[in-house]
Amino acid sequence: MSDWESDKNPGWGSEPENGAKSGADSEGGKPSGSRKKPAIPPESARDWKLIEKLVMSLQSEQRKSRRWGIFFKLLTFGYLFALLIMFQFPFGGALESATKGRHTALVEVEGTIAADELASADNIAGALRTAFDAENSVAVILRINSPGGSPVQSGYIYDEIVRLRDEYPDKKLYAVISDIGASGAYYIAAAADEIYADKASLVGSIGVVAGGFGFTGIMDKLGIDRRLYTAGENKAFLDPFSPEEKEEVQFWEGVLETTHSQFIESVRKGRGDRLADDERLFSGLIWSGEQALELGLIDGLGSSSHVARQVIGQEDMVDYSRRRSPLQDIVDQFGVSVGSGIARYITESRFELR
Repeated sequence: MSDWESDKNPGWGSEPENGAKSGADSEGGKPSGSRKKPAIPPESARDWKLIEKLVMSLQSEQRKSRRWGIFFKLLTFGYLFALLIMFQFPFGGALESATKGRHTALVEVEGTIAADELASADNIAGALRTAFDAENSVAVILRINSPGGSPVQSGYIYDEIVRLRDEYPDKKLYAVISDIGASGAYYIAAAADEIYADKASLVGSIGVVAGGFGFTGIMDKLGIDRRLYTAGENKAFLDPFSPEEKEEVQFWEGVLETTHSQFIESVRKGRGDRLADDERLFSGLIWSGEQALELGLIDGLGSSSHVARQVIGQEDMVDYSRRRSPLQDIVDQFGVSVGSGIARYITESRFELR
């Protein structure tokens, strides 16, 4: 027998010591049909109640903990699922519901024109095709706010505009420059039927520029030797860590002149006899909207709303522009590509229309 059993109180779960028979009536000796409940001391009853409350409290906390765990798991799953949906089906790809009625289609060219930017040839040309193909679009406005960029991407968009104008002769395309439409951006605008801008907009900059950095001086000061191995006489062409060669510079200037001539030819083809006879037009200078109107670089002053309302005659506009995925915006905010972009700018020769 354990100490716990030996120290039991007679009234605590054991038979009473007065010799009363179990299951019998004390008066008549007849069975009572039930046993008497043992008498529990008040102190022990309070202890058990405290223990019971403690156990119930622990169980309640566990249930709450499980509920919160399930909630946070579901929240995490929902967040990841939403990111997946945004990545697969970016909101920017959807058109507004107003396409059911007659409207003016709008496509935006925003920022640098480059293959890896929102203003790429794939995005702009794709949006233009959708806008022209829309049954209820009566005309297309190409709203431009860009300093320019890649001559290749600009050329792709220019050619696509020319093709779409031939395919849809009844739908005109109006280029509207907001803050700036320079270099490659003006290259694109030149393909439009008409060009409009604000009187203070920056227009033009018909030229080509390429630039980079040379590190030979600082390498000499630091005692760093350039060890470069190539197969091909000009494979290390314009290497920023090697001294400039006169022949290479002359060759590169010839490439820029050729690209500039292509730019000028496209502008002349698009604008025709509307251009003023001024040799400064193709010098790379940039003009205000008011000056550009006098030089024949644009056809009038006004915003996209003005053009839709006063020129086209259809004030309702539907935006067909392709937008960046919200997931991509989140990634970009972390600046993952900042370091690589700076390094690329320093080490590579950039070639842009300006």
